[in-house]
Amino acid sequence: MENKNLKFTPLHDEHVSLKAKMVPFGGWDMPVQYDGILKEYEYTRRGVAIFDICHMGEFLVFGDAVESGLDNLVTQKIADMPVGTCRYGCMLNDRGGIMDDLIVFRKAEQEWFIVVNASTTAKDAAHFQKHLSPKAQFKDISSQTGKIDIQGPLSRDVMKNFAPGIEKLEFYSFGMFKCLGEEVLISRTGYTGELGYEIYMPWSKAADFWKALLKDARVKPAGLGARDVLRLEVGYSLYGHELNEEKTPLESSLTRFVNFDKDFIGKNALITQKNIGLNEQVIGFTALDRRSPRAEQKLFAQDGSVIGVVTSGSFSPALIKGIGLGFVKTGYAKQGTSIFFGEDKSKNPAIVSSRIFYKGGSLKQ
Repeated sequence: MENKNLKFTPLHDEHVSLKAKMVPFGGWDMPVQYDGILKEYEYTRRGVAIFDICHMGEFLVFGDAVESGLDNLVTQKIADMPVGTCRYGCMLNDRGGIMDDLIVFRKAEQEWFIVVNASTTAKDAAHFQKHLSPKAQFKDISSQTGKIDIQGPLSRDVMKNFAPGIEKLEFYSFGMFKCLGEEVLISRTGYTGELGYEIYMPWSKAADFWKALLKDARVKPAGLGARDVLRLEVGYSLYGHELNEEKTPLESSLTRFVNFDKDFIGKNALITQKNIGLNEQVIGFTALDRRSPRAEQKLFAQDGSVIGVVTSGSFSPALIKGIGLGFVKTGYAKQGTSIFFGEDKSKNPAIVSSRIFYKGGSLKQ
Protein backbone atom coordinates (compact mmCIF):
# COMPACT_ATOMS: atom_id res chain seq x y z
CA MET A 1 0.00 0.00 0.00
CA GLU A 2 2.88 2.37 0.73
CA ASN A 3 3.91 2.37 -2.93
CA LYS A 4 0.53 3.41 -4.34
CA ASN A 5 1.60 7.02 -4.88
CA LEU A 6 4.99 6.21 -6.41
CA LYS A 7 5.62 6.90 -10.07
CA PHE A 8 6.95 4.21 -12.42
CA THR A 9 9.59 4.69 -15.11
CA PRO A 10 8.97 3.09 -18.53
CA LEU A 11 11.43 0.36 -17.49
CA HIS A 12 9.51 -0.74 -14.40
CA ASP A 13 8.29 -4.01 -15.95
CA GLU A 14 11.85 -4.78 -17.10
CA HIS A 15 13.14 -4.41 -13.54
CA VAL A 16 10.39 -6.63 -12.15
CA SER A 17 11.11 -9.32 -14.77
CA LEU A 18 14.80 -9.21 -13.77
CA LYS A 19 13.72 -9.71 -10.13
CA ALA A 20 15.23 -6.40 -9.03
CA LYS A 21 14.67 -5.27 -5.47
CA MET A 22 12.54 -2.12 -5.78
CA VAL A 23 12.61 0.82 -3.35
CA PRO A 24 11.03 4.32 -3.18
CA PHE A 25 13.43 7.03 -4.39
CA GLY A 26 12.49 10.67 -5.00
CA GLY A 27 8.84 9.72 -5.47
CA TRP A 28 9.64 6.86 -7.89
CA ASP A 29 9.69 3.06 -7.55
CA MET A 30 13.29 2.31 -8.49
CA PRO A 31 15.61 -0.74 -8.58
CA VAL A 32 18.18 -0.71 -5.76
CA GLN A 33 19.88 -3.95 -6.89
CA TYR A 34 19.65 -6.98 -9.17
CA ASP A 35 22.59 -9.39 -8.57
CA GLY A 36 23.85 -7.50 -5.51
CA ILE A 37 25.41 -4.10 -4.94
CA LEU A 38 29.04 -5.31 -4.88
CA LYS A 39 28.62 -7.35 -8.08
CA GLU A 40 27.01 -4.41 -9.85
CA TYR A 41 29.77 -2.14 -8.57
CA GLU A 42 32.34 -4.49 -10.11
CA TYR A 43 30.44 -4.66 -13.41
CA THR A 44 30.75 -0.86 -13.62
CA ARG A 45 34.35 -0.51 -12.45
CA ARG A 46 35.70 -3.44 -14.53
CA GLY A 47 33.22 -3.96 -17.37
CA VAL A 48 29.99 -2.20 -18.29
CA ALA A 49 26.61 -1.64 -16.64
CA ILE A 50 23.39 0.17 -17.48
CA PHE A 51 21.21 2.21 -15.12
CA ASP A 52 17.59 3.34 -15.38
CA ILE A 53 17.69 7.14 -14.94
CA CYS A 54 14.33 7.88 -16.58
CA HIS A 55 13.13 9.57 -13.38
CA MET A 56 15.36 12.62 -13.97
CA GLY A 57 13.85 15.87 -15.23
CA GLU A 58 14.55 17.47 -18.61
CA PHE A 59 13.75 20.97 -19.86
CA LEU A 60 14.14 22.79 -23.18
CA VAL A 61 14.79 26.54 -23.32
CA PHE A 62 14.84 28.55 -26.54
CA GLY A 63 16.45 31.98 -26.67
CA ASP A 64 19.70 33.89 -26.31
CA ALA A 65 21.66 32.74 -23.23
CA VAL A 66 21.66 36.17 -21.57
CA GLU A 67 18.49 37.79 -22.96
CA SER A 68 16.41 34.72 -22.08
CA GLY A 69 17.52 34.93 -18.45
CA LEU A 70 18.94 31.39 -18.54
CA ASP A 71 22.51 32.51 -17.87
CA ASN A 72 21.26 34.30 -14.74
CA LEU A 73 19.75 31.06 -13.40
CA VAL A 74 23.01 29.10 -13.37
CA THR A 75 26.23 29.67 -11.41
CA GLN A 76 28.34 28.73 -14.41
CA LYS A 77 28.68 30.94 -17.48
CA ILE A 78 26.79 29.32 -20.32
CA ALA A 79 26.84 32.09 -22.93
CA ASP A 80 30.30 31.01 -24.13
CA MET A 81 29.51 27.29 -24.38
CA PRO A 82 30.25 25.79 -27.81
CA VAL A 83 27.32 23.98 -29.44
CA GLY A 84 27.56 20.27 -28.62
CA THR A 85 29.02 20.72 -25.13
CA CYS A 86 27.61 20.33 -21.60
CA ARG A 87 28.35 22.27 -18.42
CA TYR A 88 27.60 21.42 -14.78
CA GLY A 89 26.45 24.10 -12.36
CA CYS A 90 24.01 25.03 -9.59
CA MET A 91 20.74 26.93 -9.47
CA LEU A 92 20.45 29.10 -6.35
CA ASN A 93 17.83 30.98 -4.38
CA ASP A 94 18.33 34.62 -3.34
CA ARG A 95 20.12 33.49 -0.15
CA GLY A 96 22.67 31.51 -2.17
CA GLY A 97 21.16 28.16 -1.16
CA ILE A 98 21.29 25.38 -3.74
CA MET A 99 17.85 24.78 -5.27
CA ASP A 100 19.35 22.10 -7.51
CA ASP A 101 22.48 21.03 -9.34
CA LEU A 102 22.03 20.57 -13.06
CA ILE A 103 23.72 20.09 -16.42
CA VAL A 104 23.14 22.51 -19.32
CA PHE A 105 23.56 21.26 -22.92
CA ARG A 106 23.85 23.68 -25.83
CA LYS A 107 21.98 22.08 -28.74
CA ALA A 108 22.09 25.15 -31.01
CA GLU A 109 22.94 28.85 -30.73
CA GLN A 110 19.59 29.50 -29.07
CA GLU A 111 18.46 26.03 -27.97
CA TRP A 112 19.28 24.61 -24.54
CA PHE A 113 18.60 21.23 -22.96
CA ILE A 114 18.77 21.11 -19.16
CA VAL A 115 18.85 17.99 -16.96
CA VAL A 116 17.67 18.34 -13.35
CA ASN A 117 17.09 16.03 -10.39
CA ALA A 118 13.96 13.89 -10.12
CA SER A 119 12.79 15.09 -6.71
CA THR A 120 13.13 18.77 -7.64
CA THR A 121 11.75 18.73 -11.20
CA ALA A 122 8.43 20.48 -10.44
CA LYS A 123 10.08 23.07 -8.18
CA ASP A 124 12.79 23.71 -10.78
CA ALA A 125 10.26 24.13 -13.60
CA ALA A 126 8.37 26.75 -11.56
CA HIS A 127 11.64 28.58 -10.82
CA PHE A 128 12.63 28.60 -14.50
CA GLN A 129 9.24 29.90 -15.58
CA LYS A 130 9.31 32.62 -12.90
CA HIS A 131 12.75 33.95 -13.80
CA LEU A 132 13.09 33.40 -17.55
CA SER A 133 12.42 36.41 -19.77
CA PRO A 134 9.06 36.63 -21.60
CA LYS A 135 11.16 36.34 -24.76
CA ALA A 136 12.28 32.83 -23.81
CA GLN A 137 10.38 29.65 -24.61
CA PHE A 138 10.32 26.97 -21.90
CA LYS A 139 9.21 23.33 -22.20
CA ASP A 140 9.23 20.67 -19.49
CA ILE A 141 9.78 17.45 -21.47
CA SER A 142 10.47 15.19 -18.45
CA SER A 143 7.42 12.99 -19.01
CA GLN A 144 8.36 12.48 -22.68
CA THR A 145 12.05 11.73 -22.15
CA GLY A 146 13.60 8.41 -21.15
CA LYS A 147 17.20 8.16 -19.98
CA ILE A 148 19.58 5.20 -19.70
CA ASP A 149 23.17 5.53 -18.46
CA ILE A 150 25.78 3.08 -19.72
CA GLN A 151 28.94 3.23 -17.61
CA GLY A 152 32.24 1.37 -17.38
CA PRO A 153 35.56 0.93 -19.21
CA LEU A 154 33.90 -1.26 -21.86
CA SER A 155 31.05 1.17 -22.54
CA ARG A 156 32.68 2.66 -25.64
CA ASP A 157 33.19 -0.79 -27.18
CA VAL A 158 29.51 -1.59 -26.63
CA MET A 159 28.32 1.79 -27.92
CA LYS A 160 30.41 1.62 -31.12
CA ASN A 161 28.01 -1.01 -32.43
CA PHE A 162 24.95 0.72 -31.03
CA ALA A 163 25.76 4.29 -32.11
CA PRO A 164 28.49 4.40 -34.81
CA GLY A 165 30.76 7.43 -34.40
CA ILE A 166 30.35 7.55 -30.63
CA GLU A 167 34.12 7.26 -30.17
CA LYS A 168 34.47 10.86 -31.41
CA LEU A 169 32.64 12.25 -28.36
CA GLU A 170 34.91 14.01 -25.88
CA PHE A 171 34.26 14.26 -22.15
CA TYR A 172 31.29 16.55 -21.38
CA SER A 173 30.21 16.76 -25.01
CA PHE A 174 27.22 15.25 -26.79
CA GLY A 175 25.79 14.49 -30.21
CA MET A 176 22.66 13.29 -31.98
CA PHE A 177 22.79 9.65 -33.10
CA LYS A 178 20.45 7.33 -35.01
CA CYS A 179 19.77 4.28 -32.84
CA LEU A 180 16.98 1.71 -33.28
CA GLY A 181 15.40 4.01 -35.84
CA GLU A 182 15.27 6.94 -33.41
CA GLU A 183 17.23 10.22 -33.36
CA VAL A 184 18.59 10.32 -29.80
CA LEU A 185 20.86 12.60 -27.80
CA ILE A 186 23.90 10.84 -26.30
CA SER A 187 26.31 12.65 -23.98
CA ARG A 188 29.66 11.51 -22.66
CA THR A 189 28.74 12.15 -19.05
CA GLY A 190 27.83 10.09 -16.00
CA TYR A 191 27.86 9.74 -12.24
CA THR A 192 30.28 6.87 -11.60
CA GLY A 193 33.80 8.10 -12.31
CA GLU A 194 34.08 5.71 -15.26
CA LEU A 195 33.99 6.15 -19.02
CA GLY A 196 30.34 6.29 -19.93
CA TYR A 197 27.44 7.75 -21.85
CA GLU A 198 23.95 9.00 -21.04
CA ILE A 199 21.31 8.20 -23.66
CA TYR A 200 18.14 10.33 -23.95
CA MET A 201 15.36 8.72 -25.96
CA PRO A 202 11.56 9.01 -26.27
CA TRP A 203 9.86 7.74 -23.09
CA SER A 204 7.91 5.16 -25.09
CA LYS A 205 11.12 3.69 -26.59
CA ALA A 206 13.12 3.31 -23.36
CA ALA A 207 12.27 -0.39 -22.93
CA ASP A 208 13.42 -1.11 -26.51
CA PHE A 209 16.76 0.56 -25.80
CA TRP A 210 17.16 -1.26 -22.47
CA LYS A 211 16.53 -4.68 -24.03
CA ALA A 212 18.77 -3.93 -27.02
CA LEU A 213 21.70 -3.00 -24.75
CA LEU A 214 21.22 -6.12 -22.62
CA LYS A 215 21.48 -8.31 -25.72
CA ASP A 216 25.23 -7.67 -25.47
CA ALA A 217 26.39 -10.30 -22.96
CA ARG A 218 28.95 -7.86 -21.52
CA VAL A 219 26.23 -5.44 -20.38
CA LYS A 220 24.70 -5.94 -16.92
CA PRO A 221 21.90 -4.00 -15.19
CA ALA A 222 22.84 -2.04 -12.06
CA GLY A 223 20.69 -0.30 -9.46
CA LEU A 224 20.73 2.71 -7.19
CA GLY A 225 22.77 0.90 -4.52
CA ALA A 226 25.82 0.42 -6.72
CA ARG A 227 25.37 3.88 -8.24
CA ASP A 228 25.54 5.47 -4.78
CA VAL A 229 28.78 3.67 -3.87
CA LEU A 230 30.30 4.54 -7.25
CA ARG A 231 29.45 8.25 -7.00
CA LEU A 232 30.62 8.46 -3.39
CA GLU A 233 34.02 6.95 -4.22
CA VAL A 234 34.63 9.78 -6.70
CA GLY A 235 33.25 12.46 -4.36
CA TYR A 236 30.19 13.47 -6.36
CA SER A 237 27.43 15.31 -4.50
CA LEU A 238 23.87 14.02 -4.11
CA TYR A 239 20.99 16.48 -3.88
CA GLY A 240 19.29 16.22 -0.50
CA HIS A 241 22.55 15.07 1.10
CA GLU A 242 25.53 17.34 0.34
CA LEU A 243 23.29 19.83 -1.46
CA ASN A 244 20.12 21.58 -0.29
CA GLU A 245 18.49 25.01 -0.13
CA GLU A 246 20.07 25.82 3.22
CA LYS A 247 23.65 25.29 1.98
CA THR A 248 25.60 27.33 -0.56
CA PRO A 249 28.01 26.00 -3.20
CA LEU A 250 30.88 27.42 -1.10
CA GLU A 251 29.82 25.37 1.92
CA SER A 252 29.21 22.32 -0.29
CA SER A 253 32.75 22.55 -1.74
CA LEU A 254 31.48 23.35 -5.23
CA THR A 255 33.18 26.74 -5.55
CA ARG A 256 34.86 25.69 -8.81
CA PHE A 257 31.42 25.55 -10.42
CA VAL A 258 30.67 29.19 -9.55
CA ASN A 259 31.71 31.95 -11.96
CA PHE A 260 31.89 35.23 -10.02
CA ASP A 261 32.63 37.15 -13.24
CA LYS A 262 28.96 36.96 -14.31
CA ASP A 263 25.60 37.75 -12.71
CA PHE A 264 23.38 35.02 -11.29
CA ILE A 265 20.64 34.73 -8.69
CA GLY A 266 22.23 34.38 -5.25
CA LYS A 267 25.58 35.91 -6.23
CA ASN A 268 25.45 38.74 -3.66
CA ALA A 269 24.82 36.25 -0.86
CA LEU A 270 27.84 34.20 -1.95
CA ILE A 271 30.07 37.29 -2.10
CA THR A 272 29.01 38.24 1.42
CA GLN A 273 29.68 34.71 2.67
CA LYS A 274 33.05 34.66 0.89
CA ASN A 275 34.07 37.90 2.60
CA ILE A 276 32.91 36.85 6.07
CA GLY A 277 34.30 33.32 5.78
CA LEU A 278 32.67 29.90 6.08
CA ASN A 279 31.46 28.42 9.34
CA GLU A 280 31.24 24.91 7.88
CA GLN A 281 32.01 23.02 4.71
CA VAL A 282 31.81 19.57 3.13
CA ILE A 283 34.79 17.27 3.68
CA GLY A 284 35.69 13.74 2.73
CA PHE A 285 36.78 11.35 5.46
CA THR A 286 38.10 7.81 5.55
CA ALA A 287 37.46 5.33 8.37
CA LEU A 288 40.44 3.54 9.87
CA ASP A 289 38.74 0.19 9.29
CA ARG A 290 35.83 -1.40 7.39
CA ARG A 291 33.11 0.21 9.50
CA SER A 292 31.00 2.48 7.33
CA PRO A 293 29.48 5.85 8.22
CA ARG A 294 25.80 6.45 7.58
CA ALA A 295 23.97 9.65 6.63
CA GLU A 296 22.83 11.73 9.64
CA GLN A 297 25.37 10.21 12.03
CA LYS A 298 27.34 12.78 14.00
CA LEU A 299 30.95 13.81 13.42
CA PHE A 300 33.10 14.39 16.51
CA ALA A 301 36.40 16.07 17.34
CA GLN A 302 39.00 14.15 19.36
CA ASP A 303 37.69 15.74 22.57
CA GLY A 304 34.24 14.28 21.90
CA SER A 305 32.53 17.52 20.93
CA VAL A 306 30.12 17.43 17.97
CA ILE A 307 31.65 19.19 14.94
CA GLY A 308 29.32 18.17 12.13
CA VAL A 309 27.14 15.57 10.45
CA VAL A 310 27.60 12.77 7.91
CA THR A 311 25.76 13.45 4.64
CA SER A 312 26.75 10.27 2.75
CA GLY A 313 28.60 7.14 3.80
CA SER A 314 29.42 3.65 2.54
CA PHE A 315 31.93 0.84 2.51
CA SER A 316 34.42 1.45 -0.30
CA PRO A 317 35.33 -1.72 -2.23
CA ALA A 318 38.31 0.17 -3.72
CA LEU A 319 39.80 1.19 -0.36
CA ILE A 320 38.37 -1.73 1.70
CA LYS A 321 37.42 0.91 4.28
CA GLY A 322 34.45 3.01 5.23
CA ILE A 323 34.26 6.40 3.49
CA GLY A 324 32.01 9.39 3.85
CA LEU A 325 31.16 12.99 3.07
CA GLY A 326 29.90 15.41 5.68
CA PHE A 327 29.65 18.98 6.90
CA VAL A 328 32.13 20.00 9.61
CA LYS A 329 33.08 23.25 11.29
CA THR A 330 35.72 24.85 9.07
CA GLY A 331 38.46 24.52 11.68
CA TYR A 332 38.27 20.74 11.34
CA ALA A 333 38.28 20.59 7.52
CA LYS A 334 42.03 20.25 6.99
CA GLN A 335 43.12 16.96 5.45
CA GLY A 336 44.84 14.73 7.98
CA THR A 337 42.67 15.88 10.90
CA SER A 338 41.60 12.99 13.17
CA ILE A 339 37.84 12.83 13.75
CA PHE A 340 35.19 10.29 14.74
CA PHE A 341 31.81 9.33 13.27
CA GLY A 342 28.84 7.56 14.81
CA GLU A 343 26.75 8.25 17.91
CA ASP A 344 27.55 9.53 21.41
CA LYS A 345 28.07 6.02 22.80
CA SER A 346 29.66 4.49 19.69
CA LYS A 347 32.36 6.54 17.99
CA ASN A 348 34.48 5.22 15.12
CA PRO A 349 37.88 6.75 14.24
CA ALA A 350 38.45 8.39 10.85
CA ILE A 351 40.70 10.90 9.16
CA VAL A 352 39.75 13.90 7.01
CA SER A 353 40.84 13.10 3.44
CA SER A 354 40.32 14.16 -0.14
CA ARG A 355 36.68 13.75 -1.13
CA ILE A 356 37.93 11.91 -4.23
CA PHE A 357 38.56 8.46 -2.75
CA TYR A 358 38.94 6.53 -6.01
CA LYS A 359 41.24 7.84 -8.74
CA GLY A 360 41.80 4.78 -10.91
CA GLY A 361 38.74 5.11 -13.13
CA SER A 362 38.40 5.08 -16.92
CA LEU A 363 36.50 8.41 -16.95
CA LYS A 364 38.63 10.28 -19.49
CA GLN A 365 40.01 7.38 -21.53
